[in-house]
Order: sequence, then structure tokens, then C-alpha cells
Amino acid sequence: MKTKKILIAMSGGVDSSVAAFLLKKQGYQVHGMTMSFKVIHGSSNDPRSGSGLIDAKRICEILEIPHQTLEISTEFEKEVVKPFIKEYLSGRTPNPCVICNRLIKFGFLFNYAMKNGFDYFATGHYAQIDFINNQFFLRKPRDRSKDQTYFLYGIPRETLDRILFPLAHLTKEEVKSLSDQLDLQMDEKSESQDICFLPQGGYGDFLKNRSHLDLSGPIVNLQGKVLGHHDGIYLYTIGQRKGLGLSNSHPLYVVDIDLSRNAVIVGEKKDLQAMALIATQVNYLVDGIPDQEIFAVTRYSQKEHQCMLEKINHEIKVIFYDKLENITPGQSVVWYTREGIAIGGGIIKEVLR
Repeated sequence: MKTKKILIAMSGGVDSSVAAFLLKKQGYQVHGMTMSFKVIHGSSNDPRSGSGLIDAKRICEILEIPHQTLEISTEFEKEVVKPFIKEYLSGRTPNPCVICNRLIKFGFLFNYAMKNGFDYFATGHYAQIDFINNQFFLRKPRDRSKDQTYFLYGIPRETLDRILFPLAHLTKEEVKSLSDQLDLQMDEKSESQDICFLPQGGYGDFLKNRSHLDLSGPIVNLQGKVLGHHDGIYLYTIGQRKGLGLSNSHPLYVVDIDLSRNAVIVGEKKDLQAMALIATQVNYLVDGIPDQEIFAVTRYSQKEHQCMLEKINHEIKVIFYDKLENITPGQSVVWYTREGIAIGGGIIKEVLR
């Protein structure tokens, strides 16, 4: 029988390195691959592969598997960076990792693997794929504390049969233990970062350098009274309390962002509560909306909340059984069955209070 070929995306971190080891141990013909790209920060280009690329090559040498580098600057700028900037400047709070997984890792890289003779594409994500009744499903992993299916709901359903998640049944502690046993000489700094392309100054400086606009405006309360001024709506997110620069007798939170007025709107904690939302750019991972209990999360690592789903044309209305706080336009909402199977998800377009 011909040995199956697998292309695994390697960041140089612990998770993808151990995942590559496990695949080789299972008898697959494993090839490591690392993305390389440059992101324009103001007037300069900054390579974001750096030490990760060096570590990935070193790990592949230890594991005795081939390694290659794939330059994706053009694709990454178009699919991830520019939409990230556009969303923030539009008053929303995007999650670039969701977009990167959908369009780059499980889009561009997956297609590269299939076109170049690989049987499967693998990553070091904490997630699992189940095969039930002749169908493939994305499910939460054994280690629920490291569950990354929130970032993976955008994977095209038709690709699930060609994707492998070797860490599906391992805890983070077990992965670290394996890394130590293999003497891979990994450290905590090798863990993947949330937004890999941002410079040390953070997203505020990055957006300011890339936009070259004066984005200052008013901070107002729900009655429209001006309480202060901001240096750009992109510096604020729903639920934010710190860094507002306001003097008030009780705590104030960002409850909305009004792009038409370029205004940050603040209110009390109770003003953050909402019972429903509208999700757009929906991706389904099962056939339609299942007739069973459904639970949703609106942020990574958030507690699940029971809800109902109502299809409205190409969008989904998510109605929660209880009030939620800090639902943020631009973030993703992902819904699951009680068993942890991902039903699908979308981008939060509107919060209904």
C-alpha cells in the first residue's frame, strides 16, 4: 500500500512540532511547510516568519522530515491585512486569525497541498474531525481548555475529509511532555501569537501608520453628550473600560461605535447587555440547522450560551436564552451541539439590544 503524504503547516512552535512527530510515528510521509510573508508597517516591510522559520527548519532536521518555505506576502496582504485594517477603520473589531485560517491555511495552503500530490493537510490546532454516518464533522478536542474550533469554523466543509489534527486527543500538558521527551528544545516564546503580523507597538500604531488619517472624534454618552475625545475609533472595542480618559462618578464602558459620527459611545455596564445578534458571512459545517439544543460563543474561550438560530436569507439571527455582555461587531459567533460538534458560524454584523 502506498504511504500517504501529508503536508503539515509548521510555525516553529511546540504544537505543530509535536503534531509533525506524531504523524511520522504513525507511518505517514510527512513534509513540513512554513509560511513566509512581509507586512508593510508604515514605510517599511517587516518579515514575520523570522525565528519561527528557523525553529521549524531545525525541528524538521531533528525529525528527519523535509521542510519547505512558502512565500505568501501577496496573498496574506490581500486576504488578511487589508480586510483587518478596513474592519477596524469601520468601527468593528475583527479577528484576523479566523480569516487567516479560512482563506490562507485551509484555503491557499490546503489547495497548494492538494495540487502538489499530498493526500492530507495537517496543522497543530487543538480540534478534531469525526466521521459519523458517512459524514465528516468538526468537533471540539479532548482538551476543552485549548479548544481552537472557534478559529476554525470557516473551514470549507468539503475539505474536512483531507484535514488532520494530530493533537485532537492530547492535552496541552501531554504535548509539552512529548516535546521534552523528544528534546526539541522548545520554550514558551515559541507559542503562536494571536495576531502574528502586528509589530511590537501593537495594532494601534500599525493602523495609524497604515491609514495616514486623522481619525480623532468625540466620546459621547447614550444621550449624545460629549464627554471627551478619542484619537481613533479603532483604538476602542465593545466592553472596554480602561483607557477612556474620562472622569465620572461611576464606571463607563464602550457600548457602541458610531461610524457615521466617528463617535465612541459609552454607557453603564447594563447597557452592554443584549439578547440577540445578526451574523453574516455564514459557513455551515452541517446540513442546515439541527433540531436539537444549540449553544453559541461570541468570543474565544467564552462560556457557551444556549440559543436559537433563525435563518434570514443568507444571514443568521442568533437569539440567546439569557442576556450576554460584550457582543462585538466584527468578531465571530460559532454555534455547537451539546456534544461539541461545530454547526457553523459567522461574523457578527449587528447586536440587537
